[in-house]
Order: sequence, then structure tokens, then C-alpha cells
Amino acid sequence: MAQPLQTGNNGSVDNIVKKNTDHQDGETSQPPNLQPDAKEKKELHSTHSFEWCWSSKSPASITCNKAQTVEDLLKGSSEFRRIAEKNKTKELVIVRDGKAISSHFPCSLIKNERLILKYIKAANKPKQPCSGSVHPCRKRPAGELVMFHVLTTGGKDVVKIMRNPALRATVQEITIYAYQGEKVKQALKRDARFLKTIFNKNCALSHTSTEVNTEMSNLVDDLDGKTYKIILLNRSNPTESQSSSLDDNYIIQSESQRSESDENQDPSQQSATIEALNDNTSEKKPKLNQSIFREIPDSKQMRIHLSSEFKHLMKGMKSEVPKFSRNQNLLHVEYGKSAETCRKVKTMKRLMELSSSVCQVRFYGDPVGSGFLLVDKFVLTNAHVVKKFYNETTKQLDGRVTAHFFYEDLQLVGGEVEVEEVVGFEYGPDASGHQYDWVLLKLSADKKLPDGLLPETGFCPQGGAVCIIGHPDGGVKKIDPCLIVPSHDRNNVVERHYYENQGHVQLITELFFERVSESVKRHTQDLTYESCFYFGSSGSPVFDKHCKVVAMHSGGYSYPGLTGTKHSVIEYGHPLSRIIEHILVQMVERGRADVLKAYIDCPYPHHDIMMTNLKKLVESRNITAFRNALNSSVVKNDQSLKMFFDFFSQKEEFVPMDIDT
Repeated sequence: MAQPLQTGNNGSVDNIVKKNTDHQDGETSQPPNLQPDAKEKKELHSTHSFEWCWSSKSPASITCNKAQTVEDLLKGSSEFRRIAEKNKTKELVIVRDGKAISSHFPCSLIKNERLILKYIKAANKPKQPCSGSVHPCRKRPAGELVMFHVLTTGGKDVVKIMRNPALRATVQEITIYAYQGEKVKQALKRDARFLKTIFNKNCALSHTSTEVNTEMSNLVDDLDGKTYKIILLNRSNPTESQSSSLDDNYIIQSESQRSESDENQDPSQQSATIEALNDNTSEKKPKLNQSIFREIPDSKQMRIHLSSEFKHLMKGMKSEVPKFSRNQNLLHVEYGKSAETCRKVKTMKRLMELSSSVCQVRFYGDPVGSGFLLVDKFVLTNAHVVKKFYNETTKQLDGRVTAHFFYEDLQLVGGEVEVEEVVGFEYGPDASGHQYDWVLLKLSADKKLPDGLLPETGFCPQGGAVCIIGHPDGGVKKIDPCLIVPSHDRNNVVERHYYENQGHVQLITELFFERVSESVKRHTQDLTYESCFYFGSSGSPVFDKHCKVVAMHSGGYSYPGLTGTKHSVIEYGHPLSRIIEHILVQMVERGRADVLKAYIDCPYPHHDIMMTNLKKLVESRNITAFRNALNSSVVKNDQSLKMFFDFFSQKEEFVPMDIDT
């Protein structure tokens, strides 16, 4: 009778089979039925599709409903496998929206797009092809992913940054994916397309538009959708937190564990080693040196003395009265019940419908502000949003500007509409001294646009709740319900912020708050409120409780808090009705019949009141362009335009116009 098989290590037979059949190169000859089913380990997600094409071939569609890499998904196509086999000595480049993504890019980020496949000369001798992806997708919610872009050419003294020089000749930018909460260095190392140089030197990411630097030790959370260039900060060695952080154990082997051959190792195989190492080191924790605390000799008398001095100091601070105001009762301000900010479900549903007309304005893909479709294909936003790249002499934009209406989720891409031209611009005080800050942008007509908000125009209320919809901090579309600060309460809000910042170390001067107080008193026509919409939200529409657009969110008075975070004393919006008046005046002076026609052909409830106010403005400033327009052939041949300008030549009392639309 045969003796039972002895394992010698108290392990299972399966372990013995695996141990005896593994090769030195890491590949296994274990029978198929003992191999783990990779498909069973893949996390399910919502079904999505995208197209891919190679060379001049017709595009092919592919669908996925499981978490995997783009390359893994493509390997399910027999046509892709044929192409890959034909180019097995070359390196695969996957181009998405003109930028190269990595082969281990999560497929869940590609939706309703077309990928272009290219093959370039490999940097190193290619390794033996693997049967599966060496970058298994991390099972984390797709909402935690962020994407940012990096130029393939670095800055001065660090120009060559790509492992494969042929990649730099193929594309100008590459797209990096990362997980919220991890550092820039971790994301770049996982990508595996960069040279080791950028990690050994004191490099950082420099924003291509603002030139603001982001160091390698920073988190990636705020990088989504932005484009950067890798630059050399200085020639000193990287700081300890940047070069040898414990976080690196999450991504790569330490230098003592890495062999000399890793430098020339293929990026994909090196990443496989990285993933394996993560499993082995994830449970290791650094040991902290234990400290022994001892009492300082003869310290009791010192402690009593310091305690007495502290009490004396606190008593003196309480007796001091700030110079800003002697009326301490102003600290207590009643703004109304917080329930005023609550909205009926019906109201919120209506606001959600109107929010589709709100967009994010971007310059070369980077968010610069918010805006909304006013009428037809004309978007309204603040002039200061585009001022840096708008030439007021030539009336031309100095770069590519786009509007994005559907950026409501980090995973949503596309849906951008190109800006054709600037049709109106005003930045600064007018003849009466009131500040104006608006720009009207004309979009290209090749895409279907949402409805404009001109029919929903209203007038600024004196109090109550409002809602702002926009893209604060350059992020996704958000809504902020807040309360109006009436003109008689503005100074109280300023004083409240002043007293809240009276710390032992005074960061904000009394003069700052005095100037804010004077400013809000002068701008009587602006709508003021306390909102959390700060940078990136300029140009957002402000809705009243009846879902009418009453103002355009334009700015606030910001200051740094004790923790370094940004705060704002009070925020304001310019009344939309006054902006429309100035738009119409400028369109008449510039002879923009297309904008005037779009306005006339879009009736709304307050049209008659708006026309009356506009006529008063024209007469008070003696704007002759309205009378001269009647002699234009364009006006003579268009009945609606003729009726529009005839109204301004009437001397009698206003009679509501009947315009056929």
C-alpha cells in the first residue's frame, strides 16, 4: 500500500505543487484549474463603451462592465491581438484627446471616446510578453480618481524626462491618473514613463497657465483636469519628505532592495514588481524610538511662576478694547432664521433644470471661471475671468477658450464648446461711477446647446435667500444656498469678521476691514451675501427664491485665516438687469445685429420694464447710436429691429411693444 504523501512543511498539496512548478522567472506551469480566475476578482462597474482605431483602419467599438486596465480590455479583441503580435518589438502608445495615457490606465475613465493606438520604437529590448496586465486595477471607487496632464518636455536643466525619447516626439502631453489622498510623487512613479532623474532631483510640477508650483510631496486632490510642466526648483537635493518618505514604500522598493538592473527594466515589468512589493510591505510599520520623560529638577517653583504670569497676561488681554468699534453689541447680528435657506423640493428640481445652462470656462483646458448661457449661443461671465488673455485693442482672445456645460462629475469628459469670439467686454466704472465686470462670448454653432437663462431674468430682492450655481475652486458644478446681506447690515458682517480675527498674533490689520466697510457702503447697487463660493466661481448665476436669475456672482473680500485657509468677509454679485442694459448699449454701438436679434426674439416677463430702463439710460447719456441705427440698411430690412429702434425715438410715454417672434 502506498505511503501517504508527506509535505514536510505542514502545507497543503496545492502549495507543494506550486512550489515545485514555479520557474525562476516568476512564471508558473501550474495546471489551468489551479490558477486563480482573474475575471472573478475584477470589480463590477457600470457598463460603458468607447472606440479605438489603429493607423488608417476603421474604428472599432468595445464595451466593458468590469474594473480593468485599457490594455487588458483591448486584449479581448482578436484584431488588437493581431496588431500587437505584429508590433511586439515596439512600444504601445494609447492617445486620448491628443494626450498619451498609460497602458494600465483604468478603463472606467474612458467613456464614449475614441482612442488612437500607435506603436513607437521601444526604449529597451522588450521582455517576454505576459498573459495579463501587470498593473491590476486598485479596487477603489471611480469617484476617488483624478486625472492631470504633464508635458513630455521638462523645463530648464531637466528637459529630458521621459524614459522613451520616442514618446516625446509622438505627443506633447501625457495624462496621469491618481487616487485622492496620495502624493504627486506616488502617481508619477506608478505611471512608470518618467526617468528616475525627476525623483532624484528637486523637481516640481509647474502649472502651464498660472506657473504655480506643486511639489512632489503635495497631494493630487486639486490637480484634476490641469496641465503641468516638470521643472527643476533648484539644484539642491530633495527634502527628506520628498525624496525618502515612508510613503514611497507604498509605491517602490527602497534603494537597498533594488538591483542595478531595475534602471534598465521595462516599465511594465518594474511595475509588476512594485505591486508584488506592496502586498509584502503594506503591513510593515516603522518602529518609533521610545522616549523616557523625566521631571526637570527644581521645576515646581518655575511652573508656579509661569502660571501666575499667564493669568496676569490673560486678565490684561480681556481688559483691552479694540479700536475698530466701541459698540460691542454689533457682534450680535440677526440675519433671519436659518430656515430661510431651505428650499422646497419643487424649487430645487427647477434649479436643477436651469443648472444645465451653467458652464465652466477654461483656457487651454484649465478652469478660469464659471458662466452661463444667456441667450442663443452667447455665454455671459465676468470680464476678469478672461482679462489676462483678452486683447482689448484687437478685441481678440490670445488662446483657446472653451465652455463646458456638463462637468458635474470628475469622470465626465468631453462636452466642450469652443468660443468663437468676444462680442462684448466691459471692465471698470461707467460714467456714473458704478463698477461693471462682464464679457459676452459667442460659442461655435456646431453643437446643441441648452436653453439660455434670459427668459428667467429677474430683479435683485432686498432680502431673503438666494442660490448660486457654479464651479468653485475649478471643480465640478455645485450649488450654494445662502442669505442676502441687506445694505444696512453689511457693516455688521464686516465687524463680525474683524472681531473673530482678534487673536494673539493679528494676521489681518484693522485697516483692511475699514477699507472693506467703506467699499461695501459705496457699492449700493450690488447684491451682497455670505457664500462659500470663492475662487473659480466668478460668473456664476445667482437665483432668487422664485428661480429667477437676479445677479452674476463676481467676487468678495478674501483674507487668510489662522490655519492658512482662505476666508471671505462678504461676497457680491452685479445685478443682471443692469448688465443686460449695458450689453444692449454696446451691441448697438458695435453694430451687432445678431446679438440684438437674439435678444428681441426671446421674450420674457420683464421685457417692458427693461426697455423702459434702457430708454432712460440712453436719453440720460445722449447715446446717438440708437437714433443713427434707423438709417442702417440692416435695420430697415428687418421689422423686429426697426420696431426696437423706433421705440427709442418716441417722445411720448412708453407703450408696450408687440413684437412678432
